[in-house]
Amino acid sequence: MLEDWQAVSAGFSAAILNPALPVPEGLHGPEARNADKRYAVYRNNVTISLIAALEANFPAVKRLVGDEFFAAMAREYARENPPKSRLMAEYGASFPDFLEGFEPLVKYPYMGDVARLERLWFDSYHEADADPLQGAALAAVAPDALFETRFAPHPAARLFSSPFAAVTIMSANRNAGEVPAVNPAVAECGLVTRPHLDVTVRHIPASTHAFLSALTAGSTLGESIESALALDADFNLAANLQGLLEAGVFTSTL
Repeated sequence: MLEDWQAVSAGFSAAILNPALPVPEGLHGPEARNADKRYAVYRNNVTISLIAALEANFPAVKRLVGDEFFAAMAREYARENPPKSRLMAEYGASFPDFLEGFEPLVKYPYMGDVARLERLWFDSYHEADADPLQGAALAAVAPDALFETRFAPHPAARLFSSPFAAVTIMSANRNAGEVPAVNPAVAECGLVTRPHLDVTVRHIPASTHAFLSALTAGSTLGESIESALALDADFNLAANLQGLLEAGVFTSTL
């Protein structure tokens, strides 16, 4: 009996996202009728739910490719990538990799990174709350200890870099409105933060990205400045610290 149930369960799962497969054997509707039609309705509802989850998590990608194209693309992704979590909001973690290998998008190589940035937006939104570091707390650090100071990153802060203009493209297409002309071949770095309720995506220079990468990895302020200066001899420490405090990137000094 157990083996029979396992066989039915395996067939049910395999066919739920693949309409090319027949209705699994052993299914019965009321009075042993209409099992095939009922299963077809259920299969369609599952696919529609997965497509809706992707639409909710990747609105910029959807706007870039259009509603019909996105639905067809999402349907194909769903067939190849069944959910691994019971939380539908988490669905689509591998969607950026899928986009990079999706042949119809070969002329749009930035699409995968746009989706990755949207995923960082999602992760930041759902991260834990924490009070951001205030300027007064940093000002209280003794001057002779400042360059040996380390910083604790805010749990919702995320860093991003791309060989494409993914930050500008994603930001311009995340919501309805005018889309400026963009050269997608320009490399960009980004910072995603959520110090309070709203997620913010900022375009940052490569030197700031290097500075922040070092700080969030546990380097001292002095060591992180060296990482930034290696990319930009005119790196402005005061302006960068002020901007990062305003963005809520850190929670405390260490």
